[in-house]
Amino acid sequence: MTAMATGAMVSTNWLEEHLDDDGLRLIEISSTVDDAAYHRDGHIPGAAWFFWKDICWHSTDRQFTTPEALAERLGAIGVGPETTVVLYGDPVQYGTYAFWAFTMAGHANLKLLDGTRTKWVKEGRPLSKDTPEFSAVAYPPGKADSSMRLGRDDIRDNLGRPGRFLLDVRSPEEYSGERVMEFGHFDHGAERGGRIPGAVHLSFKNLLNDDGTYKSPDELLAILEGVGATPENADEIVVYCRLSHRATFTWVAMTRILGFENIKIYDGSWTEWGSIVDFPVEN
Repeated sequence: MTAMATGAMVSTNWLEEHLDDDGLRLIEISSTVDDAAYHRDGHIPGAAWFFWKDICWHSTDRQFTTPEALAERLGAIGVGPETTVVLYGDPVQYGTYAFWAFTMAGHANLKLLDGTRTKWVKEGRPLSKDTPEFSAVAYPPGKADSSMRLGRDDIRDNLGRPGRFLLDVRSPEEYSGERVMEFGHFDHGAERGGRIPGAVHLSFKNLLNDDGTYKSPDELLAILEGVGATPENADEIVVYCRLSHRATFTWVAMTRILGFENIKIYDGSWTEWGSIVDFPVEN
């Protein structure tokens, strides 16, 4: 099988062949604050570990990390501006969330492991329980770019605007208003159920294969065309979910695999919108 490294995506074959490359750093992004699984179950050899909030958010302000803060954290694990960072999430959408946050904070050399740790383990590839050691390097901060995100006021003030397409990538039960979090999880995250008025539904899971990889570009395009979420149908596409993790997975499919432009994320997503007094809700 040919090793794949196309655009932002790298295959498990490609990664295993390049694990020891100079200038490459692998980072696992975890959904849990505890790194026990990283040590107990093992990780891809050489991978650094971060809890998603610690690397993607400001430490106190509930804002995204700044170029200065990201440069400090990455520099501490031997990453400089020219280092190629390969991210993988546990689960998958946490890796795409970090990819999006790192992009906004100015680190340009980014890749995503297609299939994440799930596919790596299923294929019987090597794991390590050792904590890698890194030598810190100087990292001059990059340039912030917030052009790929939108806030709640922009969404509210432009509801129904021709040319803007709202895409809700939560589960069916969240979109309908039956729950504010998908089945299988404690139902919390917003004061009200429902959706932003006019939003069209497409579960992000429809873009996934069973092994955690993205579906093929042709399949992705057909799925998005099926709901009207393409540049031919809209000047601007805004994606949201509950906390924006699943939205970033969709954003990667659109921008990095299919090459769509003018794709934005409403990062406050339903957790914010569904809790604001007098903001309109549809269900």
